[in-house]
Order: sequence, then structure tokens, then C-alpha cells
Amino acid sequence: MRKKSVFILQDTKEGVDKVAECFANSDEFEIVGTAVDGINAISMISDKKPDFLITELVLAGYDGLCVIEKIREFKLNIRIIVLSALCREEVITKAIALGADYFMAKPFSEKVLKDRMKELSLDKQELKPAGFMAPLHKISLEEKISKIFINVGIPPHIKGYSFLREGVKMAVEDPDIINNITKKLYPMIGEKYSTTASKVERAIRHAIEVAWNRGRIENINNLLGVRAYVGAEKPTNGEFIALVADKMLLEKA
Repeated sequence: MRKKSVFILQDTKEGVDKVAECFANSDEFEIVGTAVDGINAISMISDKKPDFLITELVLAGYDGLCVIEKIREFKLNIRIIVLSALCREEVITKAIALGADYFMAKPFSEKVLKDRMKELSLDKQELKPAGFMAPLHKISLEEKISKIFINVGIPPHIKGYSFLREGVKMAVEDPDIINNITKKLYPMIGEKYSTTASKVERAIRHAIEVAWNRGRIENINNLLGVRAYVGAEKPTNGEFIALVADKMLLEKA
């Protein structure tokens, strides 16, 4: 199996080197190019056509948002991971809307970064050949879940975000798991992320509370299509996971 090619775009050489260290001696990924400004990056990315771009948002020349936009305009089928210290919600939302596949805040975990890249690689098996852009309606399950979470106000840099996303994916694959959330779903997520089931439960609860504290209840109701929640009323962890999973299943139908 060929290695997945990676292009690193960060704001400093030190930043590039730090990300590059993650892939030293990797059997799955290889770095095919690096840059520290957006203008040079665009021409290099167009030439190299990597499988992955790992980009900062704050850059010289073109900023990260502009780079993402141009990559999508050029119809390059590249998985884009934003790795940035700029974590304002409106900027994250804009990056996802323009076509970023995933957002990670700095400082970052090397293991989580590579895990996300593996998941994106496996999504729908293999990436299409370079130069092919999938129809817009065929976005991945990961992207759909991420867009929902951003829309309802769950920030990507908190632990509950990743745990929730994993829970939704599991519920899409096996809807009955919602009936075994304590004995099965939490422990399985905990095992994947090397933590305990109780910490998974608390982190998911916190993520949902963050969304409600941000006053995004109307967005939740729009997601459901009905006015299900009012005032301070919040869904349980299981209800929220089931809600998003059901939406994913309905869209696949």
C-alpha cells in the first residue's frame, strides 16, 4: 500500500518542523512539500497534488482560508486539516464551510492528528484520484457530523467533541448501541482514546452544556425540524447522539 502524501503549510519554519516530526519514519505518511506562506503553497500544492494538506490559518501572502478556497476552486481532491492557534468560532465555521475536513487547535496531540488522518483516509475506502472532486452532496460522514457540531456551538478543541463524533459514528453503524450507552458505547470510545468510560461520559456532557450555554437552542431545533427544546432544557448524552445519528441515517436513506 502506497504512503499517503502530506503537504505542510505553517506560519514559521519551526511550526513546519514540529508538524513534520510527527511523520518521521512513518509507514503510512510521507511529506512531499512544505511552505510558510500561502502564495507559494498554492503553486506547490497544485503541482504535488498531495493526499493531505495540514495548514495554519494565519499565514503570509494568502491566509489559510484563502488557500482552502483556492484548493476547492481548483477541484483538487485533497483532505484539508486546519492546525491552528486561531480558534475563534466564526473562523472555524468559515474554514469548515469552505471545505476543510477537520480542525485541530494548537498545541496538538501527534497521536490524535495521525488518528484523524487515518480515519479520513479510510472514509469511503480510498481517496479518488488526484484532480477529481467528489460532488458536493457526497461529503463524508465525518464532515457532516463536524458541520452539525460547529453549527450548534460545540468547539472542536474540547475532548467531548471527538468523543461525541465517535459516538455518533458508532450509532450510525449500529443504532442499537444507543440502548447500551453506559455498558458499551462509553467503554468503546474510552478504549479508542485511552481513557475511562466515566471521563467519556463527563466530557460529552460538558460538550452538550457548552452548546446550550452558547444559546444555540434554535439551531438544535432547526436540526430536528421541530421545536423540541425550549429554555434551559437539555438532551441527555444518549438523546443528543441519537438525534444526530438519526439525521445522518435519514440523509443516507
